[in-house]
Amino acid sequence: MQPTPQRNQLFVASCLALLVTSLSFGIRAGILESLKSDFNLSSTEIATITSTAFLGFPLAVIIGGLVVDIIGMKKLLLAAFSFHLLGILLTVFASGYWTLFFSTLLIGIANGTVEAACNPLVSTIYADDKTTKLNHFHLWFPGGIVIGTLLVFFLDKAGIGWQVQVGLMVIPTLLYGYLFNKLSFPVTERMASGISTYKMYKSLLNPLFLVMIVLMFGTAITELFTAQWVNVLLKNVSDNAILLLTVTQGIMVIGRGLAGPVVHKLSPTGVLLMSAILSVVGLYMLGHTNGNLLFLGAVIFGMGVCYFWPTMLGFVSENMPETGAVGLNLLGGAGMFAVSVYTLLMGGYYDRLLGNHLPAGTAVNQATPEMLNEAKKLAGPEVLNVTLIIPVILIGAFTLLFFYMRNKKTTAAI
Repeated sequence: MQPTPQRNQLFVASCLALLVTSLSFGIRAGILESLKSDFNLSSTEIATITSTAFLGFPLAVIIGGLVVDIIGMKKLLLAAFSFHLLGILLTVFASGYWTLFFSTLLIGIANGTVEAACNPLVSTIYADDKTTKLNHFHLWFPGGIVIGTLLVFFLDKAGIGWQVQVGLMVIPTLLYGYLFNKLSFPVTERMASGISTYKMYKSLLNPLFLVMIVLMFGTAITELFTAQWVNVLLKNVSDNAILLLTVTQGIMVIGRGLAGPVVHKLSPTGVLLMSAILSVVGLYMLGHTNGNLLFLGAVIFGMGVCYFWPTMLGFVSENMPETGAVGLNLLGGAGMFAVSVYTLLMGGYYDRLLGNHLPAGTAVNQATPEMLNEAKKLAGPEVLNVTLIIPVILIGAFTLLFFYMRNKKTTAAI
């Protein structure tokens, strides 16, 4: 491990940067209905705007992964700061669909750039305990969503508009930009280890790495699509649908904070299998219950998706370290790209479901509020039930991965 005297300060600044990423996610999830109303947008248009954040993320994280060893993590994070600040301000002063589209894209690019630099940074400065520290770092993603959704909830109650809610993100953005600007950075772990660029790119063709890319599609969709759309999908099922997201993310904060003993006891593959099982139970309850049972479903779902993202990164970093920053960032980029595509598909599917649940011959724009509310009450859970198929498949995949890794370790020990 490289000596990094400022590693605690670097870790705190990284957490602040991820906090801005997650605040953008949580606040956006809470204001989607306001944006639909204020700018007269359809569900398909909202899905397109939302998907740009998930599309900007993989573009930035993959490009960032390719250049981080060349330009260094510091320059990449200062670029993220610039994109965040511009995207936030453009959102606050948005005038319609296209300004929302481009501002959300900029924020997505900023979010991806943060991941492109911070994941290898955390892996480098905590090379002795990667999975645990990546979980600790990533607890600020659900943590920021909790803060963001609570801000939306209480500021809405106080009659304070979404522009102010978005504008509050400027504060942590300026803080992390200031901290990263004054701190010194180590080189990435791959560079410090002397692994050649050729060997790094060759390792990306490792069949196990390619399998992890495919599995990341499923884990990212299960966690992030559900979180981003839960307020829209269940708004007519629960009076406090945004609080379902708050509960889910609160459980994730606690879980990631306790990641050390969990990961060490179960192993990363055991954690991933357990996560898939709990995700199925929680998502089933979100799609098939109402009232207080919805909140129980949110708790179980939070326990399920809690370890997905950081443990997938930790697994690759620990078992395939030669993939370096590019490997971590390809994994994260693949996950976000899958969420972007899935969000676009489900936005259109949700609009079709609304049409199907309206009285025959009634178009969505002709429906009365009562008709539309009833259609939404039926359509939202149906989207969740389709999404449920993904973690069911993950249970089988992670079961095979668990036994594969156990046999591999047994063989290596002989």
